[in-house]
Amino acid sequence: MSIVRLKKATVVGLAKDKFEILKGLQELGVMHLTPLQEKPHSLAEQQHTPATESVKALRYLRESPVKRRQIHHDPDFDIHDVTELVLLNQERRRSTMDRKDELNQRLKDLEPWGDFSFPPLDDIGGERLWFYTLPRRELIYLEELRLPWEIVHLNPSTAWVVIISPEEPPRDILPVERTHTGSSPLRDVREDLDAIESELDEIEADRQSLTRWITLLMRHMARAEDKAELEFALDHSAEGDICFAVQGWVPADKIDDVAAFTDNIQLAVIFEEPRPEDEPPTLLRTPQGISAGTDLVGFYQMPSYRGWDPSRILFFSFALFFAMILSDAGYAALLGVALAAFWRKLGRAVGGQRWRSLLAMIVSTSVIWGIMVGSYFGLEPPQESWLYAFKVFDLNDFDAMMKLSVSIGAIHIAMANLQMTMLWWGHKKAGVHLGWIMVLSGGMMIWLESTGDIPGASWPGGSLFAIGLTAIFYFSGQRTIDSFKGLLIRILEGLRALSDITRIFGDVLSYLRLFALGLASASLALTFNELARQASESSEGLGLLYAILILLVGHTLNLTLAIISGVVHGLRLNYIEFYNWGLSGEGYPFRAFRKKELNQ
Repeated sequence: MSIVRLKKATVVGLAKDKFEILKGLQELGVMHLTPLQEKPHSLAEQQHTPATESVKALRYLRESPVKRRQIHHDPDFDIHDVTELVLLNQERRRSTMDRKDELNQRLKDLEPWGDFSFPPLDDIGGERLWFYTLPRRELIYLEELRLPWEIVHLNPSTAWVVIISPEEPPRDILPVERTHTGSSPLRDVREDLDAIESELDEIEADRQSLTRWITLLMRHMARAEDKAELEFALDHSAEGDICFAVQGWVPADKIDDVAAFTDNIQLAVIFEEPRPEDEPPTLLRTPQGISAGTDLVGFYQMPSYRGWDPSRILFFSFALFFAMILSDAGYAALLGVALAAFWRKLGRAVGGQRWRSLLAMIVSTSVIWGIMVGSYFGLEPPQESWLYAFKVFDLNDFDAMMKLSVSIGAIHIAMANLQMTMLWWGHKKAGVHLGWIMVLSGGMMIWLESTGDIPGASWPGGSLFAIGLTAIFYFSGQRTIDSFKGLLIRILEGLRALSDITRIFGDVLSYLRLFALGLASASLALTFNELARQASESSEGLGLLYAILILLVGHTLNLTLAIISGVVHGLRLNYIEFYNWGLSGEGYPFRAFRKKELNQ
């Protein structure tokens, strides 16, 4: 279990040294502080996080495709002035882009009408022009018009019609609303659009110029956050006339660091084990290679301090589920090429290093699974090739793939119950989770025996199933049987627990999506390949071009859908089905009281 054991540390010192002591603890950076007194709505609490405006400004600058050389030292740097300049640039860019979109739409609307301007009314005898965009199938309505009209543009689906009349025609004169072209001619719209493009170039140039402040902006934001957290700690520690106390949680392997700090400046410190009523934060610690599993856990639900760490299982199971949904070695190879292209860039940050390990595991698992199902961009290798020898599963063998998916689901949920059994060992709850493992094992044995896969497994499977149900019924009851009422309540508790058999049955069947989505991905790939073949055979010249376009567009679409499905359903099976049986409580993350300011 990689949930780090914590101890409660209470540090006591002189009130006059409070600021320096807390500043030293912040530099030490190993303690998660817990308030000893609550002061809601305090200024320190409001400033506990950096200003929202500065965060927006930094994000906007970091999204710039081109960045200038960074300035690392400037005594006149003012974070508020720079933030204001950046946000003004962002707002100006947003409004200019909106105007550009409006002009582009206006250009699109006006182009069918041509470049024209309205003549003075006296020159055309007081007549006016009224414009209508009419579906071509409704041109028959023009034959009934008594007003002069003219079709100025026509395409296979639409007609652009002008009606001449001194007054606006009735609303029902045609089965469409009148088109408002405005008074600006097409040439003016094009000129305005050119001016907007020039303005956007200037705005982007100003944005790129502002990117030189990214490092100083980050440094000052970190400094402001450090100051806010220090003020928060000052405001929420207990203080008397002579002494003050600060309390927090410290990893057990960092106790010596805190003790050395307090001994060095002659402070009193008390270390205590967590009490039953305490709710310590959760600090997960996993090996570097699979540390992205911790990010996956924190993304949805942090386990409680007294729970267990599911990050290892999530790391590998998510990679497996994604691979089964992708089900193509060719697609996996493309993902591997993309990962290789961004490998160094991902390695520049600690978070990127964690995620590239997960991505490498996903790509590796996907390649292996794709080879095992014998799919390469929807194509199966010839039987005489060496690649065919590695084909183990056939996606078109519905019966076998359904059994595999259900078996994976039963094993995954059984692993969750096994972890809960070990966590609650010595308690009645362990018997309940052990019972569900027996139910899953027995149920699978009975099913596989009925299909002829495991002959003679129905009797031991049925025994396991019955023992599991008995264990669930017996151990789920918490009520002491000291009266008839207690016996009745105990029986009802057992029956309620047994009703979860429908839930575990449904959760196991949910893993059929692994087979269904993998088959859908393979089927789409085959369909696009067949369409491309038919296109190439239809004609010698253009047929090849059409085939290439179909392959590019089709496989790109299929790969995109497979990636989305792999992420969404791969996480869903972990966060919903697996968590339902594996996590019983939610915790909150350990946040060390430490300095975040960048090194000078």
